Amino acid sequence: MAERFRCPWCEKDDLYRRYHDEEWGNPVFDDKIFFEFMILEVFQAGLNWHTILKKRDGFRNAFDGFDVVKLSRYNEDRVEELMSNSDIIRNRLKILAAINNVKRFIEIQEEYGSFSNFIWSFVEGEPVVNFPKSSSDVPATTELSDTIAGFLKKRGFKFMGSTVVYAFLQATGLVNDHLKTCWRSH
Repeated sequence: MAERFRCPWCEKDDLYRRYHDEEWGNPVFDDKIFFEFMILEVFQAGLNWHTILKKRDGFRNAFDGFDVVKLSRYNEDRVEELMSNSDIIRNRLKILAAINNVKRFIEIQEEYGSFSNFIWSFVEGEPVVNFPKSSSDVPATTELSDTIAGFLKKRGFKFMGSTVVYAFLQATGLVNDHLKTCWRSH
Protein backbone atom coordinates (compact mmCIF):
# COMPACT_ATOMS: atom_id res chain seq x y z
CA MET A 1 0.00 0.00 0.00
CA ALA A 2 1.32 3.42 -0.92
CA GLU A 3 2.24 5.79 1.88
CA ARG A 4 -0.49 8.25 2.81
CA PHE A 5 0.72 11.82 2.97
CA ARG A 6 -1.03 13.99 5.53
CA CYS A 7 -1.20 17.67 6.27
CA PRO A 8 1.96 18.31 8.34
CA TRP A 9 0.15 19.92 11.30
CA CYS A 10 -1.31 16.56 12.36
CA GLU A 11 1.93 14.60 12.65
CA LYS A 12 2.38 15.37 16.37
CA ASP A 13 0.85 12.08 17.55
CA ASP A 14 -1.82 9.45 16.92
CA LEU A 15 -4.57 11.58 18.49
CA TYR A 16 -3.91 14.35 15.98
CA ARG A 17 -3.53 11.92 13.07
CA ARG A 18 -6.85 10.22 13.91
CA TYR A 19 -8.60 13.60 14.13
CA HIS A 20 -7.12 14.61 10.76
CA ASP A 21 -7.90 11.30 9.08
CA GLU A 22 -11.41 10.78 10.46
CA GLU A 23 -12.91 14.21 11.19
CA TRP A 24 -11.18 17.39 10.06
CA GLY A 25 -12.74 18.63 6.85
CA ASN A 26 -15.55 16.04 6.81
CA PRO A 27 -18.87 17.78 6.10
CA VAL A 28 -21.05 17.84 9.22
CA PHE A 29 -24.85 18.08 9.08
CA ASP A 30 -25.75 17.03 12.64
CA ASP A 31 -26.56 19.94 14.97
CA LYS A 32 -25.18 18.12 18.00
CA ILE A 33 -21.78 17.77 16.29
CA PHE A 34 -21.90 21.40 15.19
CA PHE A 35 -22.56 22.45 18.75
CA GLU A 36 -19.76 20.26 20.10
CA PHE A 37 -17.28 21.85 17.71
CA MET A 38 -18.57 25.32 18.51
CA ILE A 39 -17.95 24.78 22.22
CA LEU A 40 -14.55 23.19 21.61
CA GLU A 41 -13.52 26.05 19.32
CA VAL A 42 -14.59 28.62 21.93
CA PHE A 43 -12.34 26.94 24.47
CA GLN A 44 -9.54 26.61 21.93
CA ALA A 45 -9.33 30.40 21.43
CA GLY A 46 -5.80 31.39 22.42
CA LEU A 47 -4.70 27.77 22.90
CA ASN A 48 -3.71 24.99 20.53
CA TRP A 49 -6.15 22.45 19.16
CA HIS A 50 -4.11 19.53 20.48
CA THR A 51 -4.80 20.69 24.05
CA ILE A 52 -8.54 20.69 23.32
CA LEU A 53 -8.47 17.25 21.67
CA LYS A 54 -6.72 15.78 24.73
CA LYS A 55 -9.53 17.16 26.92
CA ARG A 56 -12.38 16.40 24.51
CA ASP A 57 -13.81 13.52 26.55
CA GLY A 58 -13.62 15.71 29.64
CA PHE A 59 -15.59 18.41 27.83
CA ARG A 60 -18.18 15.86 26.69
CA ASN A 61 -18.68 14.66 30.26
CA ALA A 62 -18.62 18.12 31.85
CA PHE A 63 -21.05 19.59 29.30
CA ASP A 64 -23.63 16.77 29.41
CA GLY A 65 -22.67 15.31 26.04
CA PHE A 66 -23.25 18.75 24.47
CA ASP A 67 -27.01 18.40 24.98
CA VAL A 68 -28.24 21.90 24.11
CA VAL A 69 -31.39 21.65 26.25
CA LYS A 70 -29.41 20.68 29.36
CA LEU A 71 -26.76 23.31 28.70
CA SER A 72 -29.35 26.04 28.23
CA ARG A 73 -30.42 25.43 31.85
CA TYR A 74 -26.97 25.86 33.39
CA ASN A 75 -26.86 28.32 36.29
CA GLU A 76 -24.19 29.88 38.51
CA ASP A 77 -23.90 26.69 40.60
CA ARG A 78 -23.13 24.73 37.44
CA VAL A 79 -20.59 27.37 36.40
CA GLU A 80 -18.82 26.89 39.74
CA GLU A 81 -18.81 23.11 39.23
CA LEU A 82 -17.25 23.59 35.80
CA MET A 83 -14.66 25.99 37.24
CA SER A 84 -13.49 23.22 39.57
CA ASN A 85 -13.38 20.54 36.85
CA SER A 86 -9.76 19.83 35.89
CA ASP A 87 -10.90 17.76 32.90
CA ILE A 88 -11.70 20.95 30.96
CA ILE A 89 -10.18 24.39 30.40
CA ARG A 90 -11.30 26.32 33.49
CA ASN A 91 -11.86 29.77 32.07
CA ARG A 92 -14.92 31.53 33.49
CA LEU A 93 -15.41 33.79 30.46
CA LYS A 94 -15.34 30.83 28.09
CA ILE A 95 -17.72 28.82 30.29
CA LEU A 96 -20.12 31.76 30.36
CA ALA A 97 -19.71 32.15 26.59
CA ALA A 98 -20.60 28.47 26.08
CA ILE A 99 -23.77 28.89 28.15
CA ASN A 100 -24.66 32.07 26.28
CA ASN A 101 -23.91 30.51 22.90
CA VAL A 102 -26.17 27.52 23.50
CA LYS A 103 -29.11 29.89 23.90
CA ARG A 104 -28.19 31.70 20.68
CA PHE A 105 -27.67 28.31 18.96
CA ILE A 106 -31.20 27.24 19.95
CA GLU A 107 -32.60 30.53 18.62
CA ILE A 108 -30.97 29.84 15.25
CA GLN A 109 -32.32 26.27 15.27
CA GLU A 110 -35.82 27.61 15.88
CA GLU A 111 -35.50 30.26 13.17
CA TYR A 112 -33.85 28.11 10.45
CA GLY A 113 -35.15 24.65 11.34
CA SER A 114 -31.63 23.57 12.29
CA PHE A 115 -28.22 25.08 12.82
CA SER A 116 -27.07 22.96 9.90
CA ASN A 117 -29.54 24.71 7.55
CA PHE A 118 -28.30 28.06 8.80
CA ILE A 119 -24.55 27.46 8.51
CA TRP A 120 -24.64 25.60 5.19
CA SER A 121 -26.61 28.47 3.63
CA PHE A 122 -23.42 30.56 3.75
CA VAL A 123 -21.76 28.18 1.25
CA GLU A 124 -24.91 27.31 -0.71
CA GLY A 125 -24.80 23.74 0.63
CA GLU A 126 -21.40 22.88 -0.87
CA PRO A 127 -18.04 22.77 0.92
CA VAL A 128 -15.43 25.31 -0.09
CA VAL A 129 -12.45 23.24 -1.29
CA ASN A 130 -9.21 25.19 -1.46
CA PHE A 131 -6.45 22.63 -2.23
CA PRO A 132 -3.66 24.72 -0.65
CA LYS A 133 -0.15 23.80 -1.74
CA SER A 134 1.45 24.38 1.67
CA SER A 135 0.45 25.12 5.23
CA SER A 136 1.41 28.76 4.72
CA ASP A 137 -1.32 28.98 2.05
CA VAL A 138 -4.01 28.22 4.65
CA PRO A 139 -5.45 31.47 5.98
CA ALA A 140 -6.51 32.15 9.57
CA THR A 141 -9.57 34.07 8.35
CA THR A 142 -11.40 34.67 5.11
CA GLU A 143 -14.21 36.87 3.85
CA LEU A 144 -16.54 33.94 4.59
CA SER A 145 -15.42 33.65 8.22
CA ASP A 146 -15.61 37.44 8.60
CA THR A 147 -19.21 37.39 7.33
CA ILE A 148 -20.31 34.52 9.56
CA ALA A 149 -18.51 35.94 12.61
CA GLY A 150 -20.21 39.28 12.04
CA PHE A 151 -23.60 37.60 11.80
CA LEU A 152 -22.98 35.55 14.95
CA LYS A 153 -21.79 38.63 16.86
CA LYS A 154 -24.99 40.48 15.94
CA ARG A 155 -26.93 37.47 17.22
CA GLY A 156 -25.12 37.69 20.57
CA PHE A 157 -22.58 34.86 20.28
CA LYS A 158 -19.38 35.23 22.34
CA PHE A 159 -15.81 34.12 21.50
CA MET A 160 -16.84 33.50 17.87
CA GLY A 161 -14.55 35.92 16.06
CA SER A 162 -13.39 35.35 12.51
CA THR A 163 -10.38 33.17 13.44
CA VAL A 164 -12.47 30.89 15.67
CA VAL A 165 -15.19 30.74 13.02
CA TYR A 166 -12.69 29.78 10.31
CA ALA A 167 -11.33 26.95 12.47
CA PHE A 168 -14.94 25.88 13.11
CA LEU A 169 -15.65 25.86 9.35
CA GLN A 170 -12.55 23.72 8.74
CA ALA A 171 -13.39 21.31 11.56
CA THR A 172 -16.96 20.82 10.32
CA GLY A 173 -16.11 20.49 6.64
CA LEU A 174 -17.72 23.65 5.32
CA VAL A 175 -14.17 24.50 4.29
CA ASN A 176 -11.72 21.83 3.16
CA ASP A 177 -8.15 23.01 3.61
CA HIS A 178 -6.39 19.66 3.31
CA LEU A 179 -3.19 20.26 1.40
CA LYS A 180 -3.15 19.28 -2.24
CA THR A 181 -0.64 16.52 -1.41
CA CYS A 182 -2.77 15.13 1.45
CA TRP A 183 -4.66 11.88 0.84
CA ARG A 184 -7.76 13.54 2.40
CA SER A 185 -7.90 16.27 -0.23
CA HIS A 186 -9.13 13.92 -2.94
